[in-house]
Amino acid sequence: MALHRDIYWIGRQWAVTGFGMQLIDQRHGGKFDVAIARLWDTRLADDLTAQKWFNPVDFAKGLSVARQRHTKPPAPAQVDSLPAPLLAETAENATAGAIEPPRPEMAGFPLRIAGSAKFVRPWRVRLKQ
Repeated sequence: MALHRDIYWIGRQWAVTGFGMQLIDQRHGGKFDVAIARLWDTRLADDLTAQKWFNPVDFAKGLSVARQRHTKPPAPAQVDSLPAPLLAETAENATAGAIEPPRPEMAGFPLRIAGSAKFVRPWRVRLKQ
């Protein structure tokens, strides 16, 4: 994947962009690019350390710049876990108590127009004889 158009920092191997962190070397095809949502993953560098080309110093510098530049996404809301029977009862009560709004009555709507219409070809070409 090509680098995002918004580039905030460029190191030797990594760039901080509007996408998150991207590898500058395009031969990898965006396989190692890090999206904004994954910037705070603690196991982020573990997969990359096995690569021969990986520069951990440049990655650490880019990661710190990226974390300063992009805000941490909010954590997903925790739903209180209810037992399955309670969830089913709650859903049944919600649907039973729902009241459908009354449908509006359709007033007479005239579909007729005054006069007449005729389909005519838009372009008429007169041929000389």
